[in-house]
Amino acid sequence: MQLKTMTFHYMLLLLFALPLIKTTSISPRKQAESLIKWKDDLSSSSWPPSPLNSWSLTNLNTLCNWTAIACTKTNTVSKIDLSRMQMDGTLAHFDFSLFPNLTHFNLSSSYFRGPIPSAIGNLSRLTTLDFGNNQFSGPIPDNIGLISGLQHIDLSRNLLEGKIPPSIGQLRELQYLDLSANSLNSSIPSELGLCTNLSSLSLSSNKLNGKLTQLQLLYLSNNHLTGEIPQSLGKLTQLQGLNLSNNNLTGEIPQSLGKLTQLQLLYLFDNHLTGEIPQSLGKLTQLRELYLSDNHLTGEIPQSLGKLTQLRELYLSDNHLIGEIPQSLGNLSRLQVFDLFDNNLTGEIPQSLGKLTQLRELYLSDNHLIGEIPQSLGNLSRLQVFDLFDNNLTGEIPQSLGKLTQLWELYLSDNHLIGEIPQSLGKLTQLRELYLSDNHLTGEIPLSVGNLSQLQLLNLSTNNLTGAIPSTLGLCTNLTYLSLSYNKLNGELPLSLSNMKNLVELHLANNLFIGQILPSLVSNWMKLVSLYLHNNEFSGELPNEMGDLISLSILNLSRNHLTGKIPQSLGKLTQLEVFNASRNHLSGEIPSALANMLTLSSYDFSYNNLTGPLPTCGIFEKAPTSAFVGNYGLWSHANGRTECKSSSTHSKRANKNKVSIILYSFCGFATVAIAIFFFLMFRKRSTIRPQVIKTSQSFESFEAMILQEEVKFTFAEVVKAVDDFHEKYCIGQGGFGKVYKAELQSGQVVDVKRLNTDDSNDVPAINLQSFQNEIRTLTTIRHRNIIRLYGFSTRKGCIFLLYEYLERGSLGKALYEVEGVTELGWPTRVKIVQGLARALSYLHHDCSPPIVHRDVTINNVLLEQDFEPRLSDFGTARLLSIDSSNWTNIVGSLGYMAPELAYIMKVTDKCDVYSFGVVALEVMMGRHPGDMLESQLSESSTSMKGNADLLLKDVLDQRLEPPANELAKAVALVMSIALACIRTRPGLRPTMHFVSHNVSAQSLPCLPEPIGMLTINKLSALQN
Repeated sequence: MQLKTMTFHYMLLLLFALPLIKTTSISPRKQAESLIKWKDDLSSSSWPPSPLNSWSLTNLNTLCNWTAIACTKTNTVSKIDLSRMQMDGTLAHFDFSLFPNLTHFNLSSSYFRGPIPSAIGNLSRLTTLDFGNNQFSGPIPDNIGLISGLQHIDLSRNLLEGKIPPSIGQLRELQYLDLSANSLNSSIPSELGLCTNLSSLSLSSNKLNGKLTQLQLLYLSNNHLTGEIPQSLGKLTQLQGLNLSNNNLTGEIPQSLGKLTQLQLLYLFDNHLTGEIPQSLGKLTQLRELYLSDNHLTGEIPQSLGKLTQLRELYLSDNHLIGEIPQSLGNLSRLQVFDLFDNNLTGEIPQSLGKLTQLRELYLSDNHLIGEIPQSLGNLSRLQVFDLFDNNLTGEIPQSLGKLTQLWELYLSDNHLIGEIPQSLGKLTQLRELYLSDNHLTGEIPLSVGNLSQLQLLNLSTNNLTGAIPSTLGLCTNLTYLSLSYNKLNGELPLSLSNMKNLVELHLANNLFIGQILPSLVSNWMKLVSLYLHNNEFSGELPNEMGDLISLSILNLSRNHLTGKIPQSLGKLTQLEVFNASRNHLSGEIPSALANMLTLSSYDFSYNNLTGPLPTCGIFEKAPTSAFVGNYGLWSHANGRTECKSSSTHSKRANKNKVSIILYSFCGFATVAIAIFFFLMFRKRSTIRPQVIKTSQSFESFEAMILQEEVKFTFAEVVKAVDDFHEKYCIGQGGFGKVYKAELQSGQVVDVKRLNTDDSNDVPAINLQSFQNEIRTLTTIRHRNIIRLYGFSTRKGCIFLLYEYLERGSLGKALYEVEGVTELGWPTRVKIVQGLARALSYLHHDCSPPIVHRDVTINNVLLEQDFEPRLSDFGTARLLSIDSSNWTNIVGSLGYMAPELAYIMKVTDKCDVYSFGVVALEVMMGRHPGDMLESQLSESSTSMKGNADLLLKDVLDQRLEPPANELAKAVALVMSIALACIRTRPGLRPTMHFVSHNVSAQSLPCLPEPIGMLTINKLSALQN
């Protein structure tokens, strides 16, 4: 018996000693030799040099002093940290069995690839596993669940695929799990609900399509999740944030969510949820933000939501909710955003909403609300956005709205409002947008409207307004959109309207306006794109100054009493697409200059007193007869179609026959001369083969290649326009040569870029055939945000590239000029970044083969009159040989080049992404982000640690007031994406398709912190 007892004790002692025996049997020397063997399978990128020089056979006895290694008290390895060292390799030669004491294994932000071996399950003491930001592929090992002490797992941003192993549910100590940005495509295992200590979980940007199961903390937005939200989520009583937005979830919102009494954020927006909003949500008394918008929810808004007294933001828009707005919602005294738009709500607007004195934004549009606008809403003194658009509201506009002095936007259009426009609205001096259209308003436009000096958009159309336009309206000099159409306004247009130099659209149609359209009235409307004056009583002649409105795209003058000739100056409107002058008393001939307006797609000259020959050339070649009917003075050509006449070739009819004889004689001579010329050219070119051009003499052998079919000028005209490239016509000089502005006789203006091949190494030997093919490809590009390339010419040892000309010039010029402060406001800057993103996305993803720009800078972004950006010099770099000794200058400009170009000289589309990020930052900061780029490069990581405490508000252009509200979210979105684009590692930068799609989202759903407290590091993390 005693022997058995002793035997048992020995066995028990041996059992406890086994781990110690195993540990002590693995010597530090064996671990060192194993690590060196693994290192031999790794390599560092060419920049910087390998940081693992200390891993050497000569240092076997100093393992614990090696770079990236930490040890236990027994001198065995406990920690391996190769994060951000940009090592390249696999785990195939890593011997997991030799590292039983490893607690931290970090390979993040490198170039590791291949599968994660199942042997990782041998690391039984591992607490932190971070393989994020690599290229690991294959499935997650199922036996990862054997590492029972794991607290932190990060496998994000890899190429992992397959299912999430259910064995993860065995990791009861797990607190952090990030599997986002992989290609996982199975359902989420229910076993994850067993990880009761889980405090952070991210599975975003995968292809998960399973049903959600019980978890403690959920951030599963922006996936492809399907199925219903399970009732079991109600067991996660410590949950503080639940985000299931932007998925394909169906079914009803579980009543059990009402048990999550610690919940502060609930985001279920942008799914396919149905059913009613549970009454139980009224128990979430800690809730601060509730987002249920963009679903298919039905039923009434629960009265119980009035108990959520901590609520700051309530979004229920874009659903099918019915019934009345509960009076109880007036108890949400801390509410700042209240959004119910686009539902089927009925009844009156509750008076109790007047108690929401913290409210900044109120959206009730696109419903069926009735009754009058409550006077109590005048108490919402902090309101900035007030939207009641498209309801069935009646009564007058309350005078009390004049107390909303912080209001930026007021939308009351599409209702049944009556009475006069209150004079009190003139007190809303912060107002940017005022929409009162499509009502039954009467009386005159109040004089107080002139106090709205910040107003940008004003729409009073489709009412019963009378009287003249008050001259005080001219004080609204920031207006870009003005619509007064479909009223009963009368009198002459006040000259004060000429002060509106920023007008883009002007709608005055269907009124009773009289008098002439005076030159002094239109002379300042240089930004005007659309002008609607039809159905009025205007008389007199059209001023020649209308031809100076070079941005005009739509001009409608029909159904007036206009007389005189159509001005020849309208031929200068090279952007004009729609022109309607019908049903007036216009006389004389139709200006021949209009026939050459290639943009003009719709025109109507009918029912006037026009005379002369019916135009049948240019754009009028296939004109419908309805465009000219009712002009009895027009007559057809007896001998068919003839040449279009320019303004300089008008002749008297008395000399018509004489001129015709001379013309026919000249044409006969010219025909013979041209035939001889082409015969000689054919003989000369038949001896030429595609060859390498090395001298200026070779260039002289080739004529101009103007490849755009609709272009009507020749290269000879261009040379003449710039006086054989005299310096006085030079408007810029860059890394690729000089740029000249050529104003042609037709009025068209083009940019000419000269690349000199004689005195520079920038343009080495060029194969003419390849060069022509390249140019032909680039001239086929058609995109709103890309400058048009007309073609090229070779002359006197130079290559000339011909582009369209934009008067406003480069983004750099606009940004750094004094006017840049006022003209380039935050909305305009966001618009410019969005347009540039679309242009690069088109080049990278919609062109075949893809085109890499290589030199994206603020000086290669040109601006239209409305600040729409146009990317220029696209493809110039790729036309030039990489063998040039000036290679660095060719592939980009200093300050905008991706850092990898300085080391590996490899150009990819990610180089453009980096340059885009620099430009976007510069636009938002009002200065080049040099310090920020240096900090990013020195950190060589995905974060901006060197700028951790730098506030966004201090980085933005200090010449402007800080953005607020939705504008702040839009600016923050642009900045966060720009920071992602300048990441040092190309593989971590997003694609331009991703950038374009996301930057067009207009703004972030919400800011993680107030704009005044948001740091650059926090902003950078939003795109991780």
